[in-house]
Amino acid sequence: MEDASDSGFEVVTSEGSGAEQSPAFSQEKAPVSTSPEITSPVNNENYCTLSEIRNSEREEQTSQNSVLTENTANGTETASMIEDNETLRKTDETVQSENLERFPREVIQQDYHMPDVITVRVQTDSDSFQEVVVKIERRTYNKPFLGGFRNMSTGVEFHNAGSQTKPKRRPDKGIQLFCKETQTVVEKNKQQQTRSTTSTQMTKIGLYVSNMTDKLITPGKYFTAEEYHKRRLEAVIVLQKYFRRWHAINLAQNLMEQKRLRLAREAQEELQKKREKEEKLRREYEKKLNPKTKEDFELLYHDLELWMQEETARINRTLSGAERKAALCALLEEETELIACIGMHKLNANVENQQKAILQLLGKCAQPRRWKAFDGKITEMDTQNTLRGKELLEIYRSISTKDIPKDERTSVLLTLKCTVKEHECKLTQEIVSLIDREIDLMSREVKECNLEGLRKRICTLFLQYIKIPECNPEVAGFLKVPQNPLKLYKNVYFCHSCENYLPSTEFPIPANSRTIGRCRSCYQLDNEARKREAYFKYRLILENLRKSEVDYQDDTKIVFLVQLPDMQYLIENIWNSQSALSACSDLYELVMIRWDKQHEWSPWNTILLTKEEADAHLKLCNLQKAYEAPFIYKIKQKHIWAQNYFAQFPAMSSFLHRSNNQANANSCKKHNSSKLKK
Repeated sequence: MEDASDSGFEVVTSEGSGAEQSPAFSQEKAPVSTSPEITSPVNNENYCTLSEIRNSEREEQTSQNSVLTENTANGTETASMIEDNETLRKTDETVQSENLERFPREVIQQDYHMPDVITVRVQTDSDSFQEVVVKIERRTYNKPFLGGFRNMSTGVEFHNAGSQTKPKRRPDKGIQLFCKETQTVVEKNKQQQTRSTTSTQMTKIGLYVSNMTDKLITPGKYFTAEEYHKRRLEAVIVLQKYFRRWHAINLAQNLMEQKRLRLAREAQEELQKKREKEEKLRREYEKKLNPKTKEDFELLYHDLELWMQEETARINRTLSGAERKAALCALLEEETELIACIGMHKLNANVENQQKAILQLLGKCAQPRRWKAFDGKITEMDTQNTLRGKELLEIYRSISTKDIPKDERTSVLLTLKCTVKEHECKLTQEIVSLIDREIDLMSREVKECNLEGLRKRICTLFLQYIKIPECNPEVAGFLKVPQNPLKLYKNVYFCHSCENYLPSTEFPIPANSRTIGRCRSCYQLDNEARKREAYFKYRLILENLRKSEVDYQDDTKIVFLVQLPDMQYLIENIWNSQSALSACSDLYELVMIRWDKQHEWSPWNTILLTKEEADAHLKLCNLQKAYEAPFIYKIKQKHIWAQNYFAQFPAMSSFLHRSNNQANANSCKKHNSSKLKK
């Protein structure tokens, strides 16, 4: 309701009943008589009710209210007084009943049209009235059906009426008021200890209390707070002394235990080193007594050269003239005998090595296919070719075995005969004829020493049979000479020393070479005749270096370009065959590693250390803080020396320029970072 003028109020009503009703009216839907203002038949266009009338002067309306409805045609009528407990609806029904008596129902329903504005006179005092303008709001939607009933005699339908005004909407407080938590109660049970009131009973007249269980308490010596804190301090000092003594004893015992363990570990390491050194000397001595490999004969010739140099120096120092010449001739004859003895050992070793090489070749042919699965397990599979290789390997071992009974030998020969008959050729026919001859000779009780040559021929021919890919398909991948003649024209070079055509793998190519030189056999023969140098120790250092560089997995290349002569020059001339830190000269104990582990290995990024020193060096993060400036300067000088030497090699020049560019870039970055810090 809004103020219309100084003389009255404006009351706004809604046409039709809504779902919400004003608090001034009852929420119950009661059936009422049919009238234009209250209810109507099924047609909802003329159905309307008055809304709650609000007076702006609420202080004057607390006692009573009167409502005067104006006739919609021409004028108004004065209504009676309304008590406080009565509503406007009842008054409205009285007016409607009077109108029904004057006008028939059908005429009112057909001709009546609710106006948009009506005027109501409201009594504000005993003899004063006020006009109120009431606006009618017309709904744009159909009124909801709220229920009702029908008169059986007349057939008129009565609908339940609702309020015409919306209730005042409560302000939104932002809190959900109706929820589960507000409607439930959370109860907690907690026990509490109540106070226990006690009392003492004393003896008095008429009451006796026994004192048999009483205790006599005598007061002690009184001491002040200062004395109390002093006693506490003294007690704390005593506790601290005993605790510190206990802690010192434990600390000393722990230090002594650590020292004992460290000394025991060092003694164990020293003992282990001593055993390893003795084992190494024993192996070297064994290799010199029974040389079998190329490295063993290389060391033997090297020791022979050292002995010759010592003897020659002794003869030149002690003798002169004819005596010197005679001693040199005797020394030459002794050297010749030693060389012949070494040659005999080499022939025997070649025979053994040849037999081992044959068995190794046949073992490769008999190995199953292997591959690693996704879970890391190794899977093996035997193919038809590998099974054929195993069969031929067993036969070859059987016919190569000596001192076996005649019946077993005969059984082996018959098995071999059946095997080679699978392929008809001139070689198999010759093997079959030799087998028949040996069986015939064994039947005649011929001595085994007279059958050795025949048996060697059978082994040699059967080995040739095994190396034929048609008879043993698995051997095709292990033959040095390819079966296709066209492949012989690829990667084959001519050795001008032995005048043989050999594959490229038989030629050692140093980093400073520009042409293909002599083959490995010619180099070895020349070394045994002239220099007699031992590359075994340098080869060991180079192999360890390559293995360590592969573990870095940073695509290093320079280490695989360096050959044994280059490694020998690097160790002997630049690093003086000793460790840069401890000056250890035992090459078996020395290893070559990176100086700066962030960059790949190169002759200008390396250092020669012992194994223990190398492990400690690789754990360093900052070389400038770990080493002193003079030591770093000495290492840098050796790196510059190596750069100048390897810059002559064409294969090394590109890597050298790349490392220089990288070093310049790093220095520029450091310089810029220092400027930014400033």
